[in-house]
Amino acid sequence: MQSRLTTRLVDSLYVEAMVLADEARAYFDDHGRSDREALDPIIRVSFSCESLKVTTRLMHVVAWLLTRRAVEAGEIDALEARALSRRLGIAPVSEPAAVEQLPALARSLVDASADLYARVARLDQEIDRDGPVSPARSLLARLERSL
Repeated sequence: MQSRLTTRLVDSLYVEAMVLADEARAYFDDHGRSDREALDPIIRVSFSCESLKVTTRLMHVVAWLLTRRAVEAGEIDALEARALSRRLGIAPVSEPAAVEQLPALARSLVDASADLYARVARLDQEIDRDGPVSPARSLLARLERSL
């Protein structure tokens, strides 16, 4: 799988995850306070729960991407990276009805984190698939290693 999962893809996803984490932190910790305070008490609880779900998704993604980087750097081997403790953690699912009641920026962050998590989950599932690497992917991997 490592030859299928290019360094460029991992780096790109890592940057995306870190930017999204920073945006989520800025919103949920600071800028979203006025949004949260304007909500009904029950929706305010949903707001807090969703902020935790966003954070959980993003931290699972970042941890998984750091593992992939460690494999690429030779710090751990691919077999060790396949251990359950190094796989993508299970993230809580957001309730669409609850998310729908949140302010627009909160909804956007929930959706973006769920989308990123889903993309990384597909990559994590690919690790277990045995199969030949296409010649094109093999060539791309060799070119990337030579850079």
